[in-house]
Amino acid sequence: MNQQRMQATLSHSESSKATEVLWHRVAIESFGGPDVITIVEEKTIPTPRAHEVLVRVLATSSCFTDTIVRRGRYVDVPRKVPVTLGYDFVGVIEAIGADVTGLNVGDWVADLTMIGSNATYVCRPANRVVLVPPQLDPAEAVSMVLTYTTAYQMFYRVANVQKGERILVHGGGGAVGTALLELGQLHGVEMIATASSKHHSLIRQRGAIPIDYNAVDVRDAVMEAANDEGVDVVFDFLSLEHFKMSASLLRKGGRLVEYGMHGFAKGEGTMGQGISAWLRMNLWNTWTNLLPTGKSASFYSITKYRKKHPQHFREDLSSLFHLLHEGQLQPLVSRRLPLTEARQAHEWMEEGGVEGKIVLLP
Repeated sequence: MNQQRMQATLSHSESSKATEVLWHRVAIESFGGPDVITIVEEKTIPTPRAHEVLVRVLATSSCFTDTIVRRGRYVDVPRKVPVTLGYDFVGVIEAIGADVTGLNVGDWVADLTMIGSNATYVCRPANRVVLVPPQLDPAEAVSMVLTYTTAYQMFYRVANVQKGERILVHGGGGAVGTALLELGQLHGVEMIATASSKHHSLIRQRGAIPIDYNAVDVRDAVMEAANDEGVDVVFDFLSLEHFKMSASLLRKGGRLVEYGMHGFAKGEGTMGQGISAWLRMNLWNTWTNLLPTGKSASFYSITKYRKKHPQHFREDLSSLFHLLHEGQLQPLVSRRLPLTEARQAHEWMEEGGVEGKIVLLP
């Protein structure tokens, strides 16, 4: 009788464990606004395959790029649902698959995934993850992966900004904008940044001259701030027409770095119009680069750049982790939310005006 009771108790315990929610992920089953986001409850922890590691996520971003994926307008992600959102993560290795060397259970690692990171657990190819100093704040560390690496590579590898040059950063209050300004402050350059007035205090703290795009003619205001000399580099993420205006602000030898089409990403225009704008932008860039002015224009995509230069991503992210560990970088984490509040994060990003980074904590 006692044995039967013990078996019944074990059976009940196993049944309860089988139905217990062990982890969550942020998913969509259709494209659209924040209301399409669902929190999926998982009852089985994944097992890493050969050459993979299982990572328990400590922090994952909720960024503007995620809203583009959610709308089905991100060119590097196929239009297929369901999909788990999440562009990057920092976490700790909990299990290692076969044939993995150089990594151990307990190591802190980070990766850029495009999708899949807004989850408690992720399995990743071992050769893609980058080691993270475990002393770092996970929310600050994950800010380095997409946001600061984007800024770092545009600043140093694409624009090759030199000390003493003058740069213009559009959207200086946003995540990438504030990262660019912090790097510029470290590097010793003159800076001008456009943003709505509520971000001007932050922009001044980062050492830049703020310009309210809602209140003045941006081109006139930038030229006034630049003593009618123009600027050496512009970082712009807005639209093809805006890129042309930015290019007109460059002085001889100036460089325009484009890294997104904000209007299209927010849902303005059809996919066909977006593709047409993309083609026109590339033709315009080619034409600009052929002009005898010494000016150049280029488009930056972190995913395409990593595919072409995988070692640069590893080197640059490691450098950023070092700067963060040394206290030379202070990323602005505006909000830390539980993973289950991802929809709220997307609603805030849709409204606009978020300073710095929103981080989800599983």
